[in-house]
Amino acid sequence: MLPTLRQLQYLKLLAEHGSFSRAAEAAHVTQPTLSAGIHELERALGAPVVDRARSGVILTAVGEEAVRRASDILARTEDMVQAAKSAGQALTGRFRLGVIPTIAPFLLPKALPLLRERFPRLKLFLREDLTHRLIEALKAGALDAALIALPYDISGLDYAPVSEDELLAMAPAGHPMTAQASAPLSMLQDGLILLEDGHCLRDQALELCGLSPPKANAEEGLFAATSLHTLVQMVGSGLGVSLLPAMALAAGLANDAPVTVRPLAPGHPARRIVVAWRAGSSREVEGKLLAETLRGENQRSAA
Repeated sequence: MLPTLRQLQYLKLLAEHGSFSRAAEAAHVTQPTLSAGIHELERALGAPVVDRARSGVILTAVGEEAVRRASDILARTEDMVQAAKSAGQALTGRFRLGVIPTIAPFLLPKALPLLRERFPRLKLFLREDLTHRLIEALKAGALDAALIALPYDISGLDYAPVSEDELLAMAPAGHPMTAQASAPLSMLQDGLILLEDGHCLRDQALELCGLSPPKANAEEGLFAATSLHTLVQMVGSGLGVSLLPAMALAAGLANDAPVTVRPLAPGHPARRIVVAWRAGSSREVEGKLLAETLRGENQRSAA
């Protein structure tokens, strides 16, 4: 006897919610129904998948492996259903797109009207989150694609390019950088402020520019920003220097701030904006079409 998709769904929800009552509520079934489904799953596997403890549900080693495989099976099954529903009609129906915070407010205002115009039957659901959580959601089948930036470890994913987003040097007004057409990397060595840990742009800025992570000053501590908007304000207040993506500058993020922005020399480092999807997903064609659409709009805007 093989496990059913419903049983695998019950197990996945149980792992996510940590209790039979909350998992049953999420599955829209009674708790006895969910408990019976888990029991049947254990019979099919020939081993227990959960230990019931006072603190909640604890997955066994078999249960943890079963959840990992169940997530993949359920994601592929949903891919199959969505592919059948939209056969021959790309970007129609539901499409769950993740976007990182250093892209969403600068690319989406132009992209969303364009997507609505070109794909009127598309029902787009957006999720803004950090890169590592978007990748987890892609692999678990909770997202169909994501707009992220490289370099980043995206093993298990495929992607299509959208654009190159140059990283620019940013300093307070009146900084020596103001008198130069471009900024040498040496100007960023002291007083560097970046986004806080977890934002991929932080690591990309350090890697692409060959910089060392900022170190805490005994008197002033270590400055870090939670968003690019905050980062611009911190630099404008004279707290240090930083890096700003060109797409944020083009969107007017620094317009009203007392900052100077210059290209970096040499090299003009840039992050790569891509649309990524789970390798083997039936959403590949739509992911490529989405990237192609955004790429074309970006090229027109640049011209």
